[in-house]
Amino acid sequence: MQNKEQLLDEFSALISFVQSLRQLDEGKWITPIEEGKWTTRDVIAHIMLWDKFFFEEAIEKISNSQAVSIQNLDFFEFNKTAVEYAKSKDKQEIIDMTIYYRSEILHHLREISEVEFPVEHIGGDGKTFTIYSFLIDFILHDTQHMNQLKSFLSKDHA
Repeated sequence: MQNKEQLLDEFSALISFVQSLRQLDEGKWITPIEEGKWTTRDVIAHIMLWDKFFFEEAIEKISNSQAVSIQNLDFFEFNKTAVEYAKSKDKQEIIDMTIYYRSEILHHLREISEVEFPVEHIGGDGKTFTIYSFLIDFILHDTQHMNQLKSFLSKDHA
């Protein structure tokens, strides 16, 4: 089992990755990573909106000793909304918001004691989760998407 600092270090890896996308040309930003798949823009907006959701509905509330309101959502609909949202924002705004929400989560989690990480919290739908499991799930999610994007971005798409 990883400790708090190891988890937060892994969870923070997304920030430097997203910062590196500031120099990405617009063509690669809006090109699907594979036929029928999302664009880099879509993937980053998707991650950012999940971070925003978990920050506002769980992490910020736990940090402030408030009731957690998070509930399971229809992933398909949430992700579809993320893709539509991405189309309405420019690259710098999506990148800035991604860094903002990930940084806010990290800031709040650093303030929470390591003892709190395995404590079960009850969401608005009655389901339980721990900060530890949240981080493990999101680190795996981030890694999957970052690997997809790294593979796509390393190819010549001329």
